[in-house]
Amino acid sequence: MTSQTIASDLPPPPNNPSGHAPPRRPASARRTSSLDMSWPDGEYGTPMRVEGRARDILTPLAGGDARLMTEDLLLSVIDSERTIIEIAATPPRPGIEGLVGVRGGGYLRQALADVLPGERRAGTPLSLLIDDLSGGSLVAGWAWSQWRDDWLPREYASGDKEEARRMRHERMHSICIGFRPGSSALDDLYGKYQNSTPVPGLANPQDPQGWHPMPEYATPSLRRARRIDVWRDHFKDEPTRGGLIHIDAMFQDSATTPHGGRTAIHEYCVRATADPQTLTLTSLVADPRTLPYPECPSAVGNVGRLVGTPLADLRHEVLDKLRRVDGCTHLNDVLRALAEVPVLVGYLDQA
Repeated sequence: MTSQTIASDLPPPPNNPSGHAPPRRPASARRTSSLDMSWPDGEYGTPMRVEGRARDILTPLAGGDARLMTEDLLLSVIDSERTIIEIAATPPRPGIEGLVGVRGGGYLRQALADVLPGERRAGTPLSLLIDDLSGGSLVAGWAWSQWRDDWLPREYASGDKEEARRMRHERMHSICIGFRPGSSALDDLYGKYQNSTPVPGLANPQDPQGWHPMPEYATPSLRRARRIDVWRDHFKDEPTRGGLIHIDAMFQDSATTPHGGRTAIHEYCVRATADPQTLTLTSLVADPRTLPYPECPSAVGNVGRLVGTPLADLRHEVLDKLRRVDGCTHLNDVLRALAEVPVLVGYLDQA
């Protein structure tokens, strides 16, 4: 399918995917995560299978082979209303079954805090995967747009454009900067003008340890993937206990295509620094690489509001300072995940 945009006074949305992950740095920690969502019954609207994997690795000061610090796997089944039908983790987590019956969105994130409070406090890979079920399950249906023309929700399929327009405005108006008043996205009733970009694989062929293995699909599926790299400035007398903390993160939502390969609808890269003593943000820059509408990239101009925020507070501070038309839903997802950077910083003394 070709990428187009409807009329707008703004520049076209970005089409500049970041490509393979950069090679791992010596004395650095990396978290990668992926949620792969597919439909075993072969039809949109049937229960969705979610396969998640996330791990933390540490690259020694001398470079070379990575050391596995921790890894979590997640398997879940979610119905068409984004409600969890089944869920299990490896290693097992007692009590995780308490999430069955919870619907994706803010309800799920609160349920995660209630049912598995230790996971969020510890910033585990599993807590990131479960948190990502909210946004991932919302975007997942877009994968079908790459495979079929009749993929849209049934309420849009009636052909009544005025009713479809009313429902779209009611559902999406002002939820984020991409759907602010007057946005071109509000009148793209059937998703015909969403921008998307073919993307290469995330794993770097020159650094096969740099990304965890991910499943491959020959049917409609959507993948939400993340990478967070953390390292310090190094001094000669303290090579592993240096100064400023550096953060390099990326986020991508991509789908399989009938002709092979993948195409992305969302991709951001983020670079940041943090004070090594207080673990507060000292700089933050967001770089939009692929987004669906011309209005979407505007959110990057507001991320400076977070400078001075303790990293550990980002999950709630992002939602407070970049609310609705001040933020982008998917950029907010990138930034919220930086709350776990202190976990990665904690590994660096072992490099």
